[in-house]
Amino acid sequence: MTSQNQPAAIARHSPTPAADPTHLTGGEALVRALAAHGVTRAFGIPGTHNLEIYRHLTAYGVAHVAPRHEQGAGYAADAYARVTGTPGVAITTTGPALLNIAAAVGQAYSDSVPLLVISPGMPLRHPRQSTGLLHEMRSQSEALRNVAAFSHRVSSVAEIGAAVARAFTLFRSERPRPAHIEIPLDLLEAAEPAGPARTAPPAAPRVPDAVRIAQAATLLAHAERPALVLGGGARGAAAQCLALAERLAAPVATTANGKAILDEEHPLSLGVSLHSPAAQEWLTTRDVVLAVGTELAESDIWTAEPLPFQGQLIRVDLDPAQMYAGVPADVPLLGDAAATLDALALDALALDTAAATPDPTPAHAEIAALKAARDAESRPRDAHWLPYLEAIRDTLDPDAVVTSDSAQCCYYGALPHLTLGPRARYLHPTGFGTLGYALPAAIGAKAACPNRQVVALSGDGGLQFSIQELATAAALQQPLAVVVFDNSGYGEIRDEMKARGDAPLAVDHARVDLPALARAYGGHGATAHSPEELAKLLTTALTTPAPTLIVVPEESA
Repeated sequence: MTSQNQPAAIARHSPTPAADPTHLTGGEALVRALAAHGVTRAFGIPGTHNLEIYRHLTAYGVAHVAPRHEQGAGYAADAYARVTGTPGVAITTTGPALLNIAAAVGQAYSDSVPLLVISPGMPLRHPRQSTGLLHEMRSQSEALRNVAAFSHRVSSVAEIGAAVARAFTLFRSERPRPAHIEIPLDLLEAAEPAGPARTAPPAAPRVPDAVRIAQAATLLAHAERPALVLGGGARGAAAQCLALAERLAAPVATTANGKAILDEEHPLSLGVSLHSPAAQEWLTTRDVVLAVGTELAESDIWTAEPLPFQGQLIRVDLDPAQMYAGVPADVPLLGDAAATLDALALDALALDTAAATPDPTPAHAEIAALKAARDAESRPRDAHWLPYLEAIRDTLDPDAVVTSDSAQCCYYGALPHLTLGPRARYLHPTGFGTLGYALPAAIGAKAACPNRQVVALSGDGGLQFSIQELATAAALQQPLAVVVFDNSGYGEIRDEMKARGDAPLAVDHARVDLPALARAYGGHGATAHSPEELAKLLTTALTTPAPTLIVVPEESA
């Protein structure tokens, strides 16, 4: 760990063991609890009020990455969680720092990401009347409670371990969503009885009752026009989804969070296409649709009106609320995706063991026709990105990680058109739709997977929400590529203004020399005026131990 990632004084510090090992400061009790749950890396920024936490990180084996803004810390921890499958941890100080990370917490909530945010808070007996204490605000916990699954303000050092165990129990047993733990300032520094190190219990996979499984199995076994829709909640059941799709010869569509759960080159894969009118019309005519781990929400289908399914809808989800949101399930299967699909396959496709596997050829042809129809619908809008996306795809390893922003080049371009296999990951800020996600998320992904290629895709508008994180990427001294499609402003909002008949206002920006800015931060920068030039620059970037920012000007794309 370099001094740029962690202050030298902290990196050298080795906490002196307490005279009474049963008494720990709140800061040490917290770090002990994190280490007991297997946390080995945290993202955050030291501040006046959280130094007692930082004091103990090294001694407990928790490495640290210091982004330049708390929102960046939240996005990095979010991406770390997505690619590792383990919770991401972010540490802030009080007041403005905690509010800075709130957007990242909202994004993690929207995308069901296990993100743990830890902050100090006002002292236990701090008066309700404002006193002007540094970073004072009326209620940090109330603020975070409105964007996280819960916000837990502890009242003793002994309670800290229980609060951490509560968060990890949520992550392991329910729909994973962000949590916030607040430790009052006086408890961070006070040495009190800490109690034993508590850990969250392992969670047994939840499986729906046998009656529901049999009902769903019967529907699937006798379906003439089945289809699968996979969301982010199906990520841990990729093998089961593939086996079921092939057994049924069922076409598969995915949401943004479900991208590449099924190899997007597979002949049954429709990819990320739920926004396509042709794909929507096709899906609503299926006689049985199995939706796994997806909300089927506006952010998935790009329309506020629920899809009018004509057939039976089977939904698999850990969240009971999803069974009745948007499009209510005809057969709700409340449970873990992998365990539920295992039970479904065992029950179902054994209903008629003599039945031959359906001929997949018609489904393959149907998928090819749907992809062609989808692309014809959007060709005038998307065509200029396609050669550049093909150049990116041809340069990437099969297990590359791609992060993206809420930018036209990403949701119109890369989501449907950058085809990836199941070993790759594509991380996108769905639902909440925050800007500035791609770069800090790439940093989190690279911290998690230093030996995998990582590429961030962004527009110039979104990138400038978090461009200071180029300094963080430079401090990592590892290859990280940032590809920016530059249209000099907020292209989507500009287009929406024009569509309304409004004169564009506050959406056109003077072009910034982004490659020069990347060099100023300690990285490399270049401009690609053709797909061939992008491929060459990207190949070099992925082997250069520093961030490389590559701009594709709109007039080139």
